[in-house]
Amino acid sequence: MAHFNSLRTINVAAVSIIGFALLTTVSAAQSVNVQGVIKGRNGEMMVLKAEDSTDVNVLLTDSTQVGQVQGMFQARRKQMSMAALIPGLKVKAEGTYNDQKQLVATSVSFKGNDLQDAVKIEAGLHETKVRVQQNEEELEKQNAALKAQNQALQQQQAKLTEHDTKIAANKASVEAAIARFGQLDDYYIFDEVTVYFAHGKTKVDPKYTPQLLALADKAKPINGYMIEVKGFASTVGSTELNQQLSEDRADAVTNILVQQGHIPLTRMLAPGAMGETHQVGDDKTEKGQAENRRVVVRVLQNKAIAGIP
Repeated sequence: MAHFNSLRTINVAAVSIIGFALLTTVSAAQSVNVQGVIKGRNGEMMVLKAEDSTDVNVLLTDSTQVGQVQGMFQARRKQMSMAALIPGLKVKAEGTYNDQKQLVATSVSFKGNDLQDAVKIEAGLHETKVRVQQNEEELEKQNAALKAQNQALQQQQAKLTEHDTKIAANKASVEAAIARFGQLDDYYIFDEVTVYFAHGKTKVDPKYTPQLLALADKAKPINGYMIEVKGFASTVGSTELNQQLSEDRADAVTNILVQQGHIPLTRMLAPGAMGETHQVGDDKTEKGQAENRRVVVRVLQNKAIAGIP
């Protein structure tokens, strides 16, 4: 009888230990929620700046559900593409941690207003970069003119010396410009293609397909590359129609890059429908209108996350 009780006690203890181990395993695999702002994207890897100011590496997979919460009580959810996950967007990521301490996301959600704010921030940074670049170019022209006047007053040896100084000054100016752009914009621009459209049309002219495929091939060897697509329209017609035209044009170009250029969706930033904004031509002329009906495609490298494995 005592022997039976001993065996029974051992069995109960063993079952308790096994149950505790299973409970620990289940707890370790429990789903967690992390809220924060997207700091950078490198394809399937996304870095979140959490509310406690820590960086969280979030791994996106083919099964990750991306959605936009809608409604007054945020009860509705609209499925979105991973391309909507751009730097500056406030999101909530849900998933479990793997052995590399990466949060393998089962879902990522965000509000519609937050997406609009992130797109505006990104567009504003690019505009600032363009203005700074224009100022730097004008400054370089003025410096070059002053140096040219000094060279005319000097003898041959002085001219040679001035020439060497000019080369050094130009090099320093370029390095300074790169440093300034790095503070204003998180991207290097490696290549750019502009696709133009006929009035009221959204179909891509076949003559642009080779250019788009060449851009895709150039992007693939770049570490941490992303591709930005922005669509524009002229002011001819209603604002609502032009907004839709710019979106459809951007989507058409994106389809060529993804389907024929074999660019993964995780490498595409959300196609931007810019509507009638950023007119580059005089919309009072047919030539200017043609210049404004366009899609601009850029190959970018995000400096902040280029080194993430």
